[in-house]
Amino acid sequence: QVQLVESGGGSVQPGGSLTLSCAKTGSIFSVDAMGWYRQAPGKERELVATITNDRRANYADSVKERFIINRTKTTVHLQMNSLKPEDTAVYYCNYHGIAATATHNEYVYWGQGTQVTVSS
Repeated sequence: QVQLVESGGGSVQPGGSLTLSCAKTGSIFSVDAMGWYRQAPGKERELVATITNDRRANYADSVKERFIINRTKTTVHLQMNSLKPEDTAVYYCNYHGIAATATHNEYVYWGQGTQVTVSS
């Protein structure tokens, strides 16, 4: 089992900065990815940024050059800069682990979500 604990959500003004953090406990996978997804009311959950165990990062086009993701083995951080009202959403920490077995089973876990609100 994997548990994800998120922190850092809150309210900021447009142009401000906020950093989200997520700590993982539980099962260990040698190959994994950690990251953040977000969901606004009435919309589908979408990728924000992810980073693999070998530190390869992937960003949504809407946050490139504004957000920075980094990690340790068990913690992921998302530094959000130049925040815009359209960044307002519930942000969910995500963990994706791949088992070192012949079948390479994949496991996905989610945090409970943390609210980010950007308004003047």
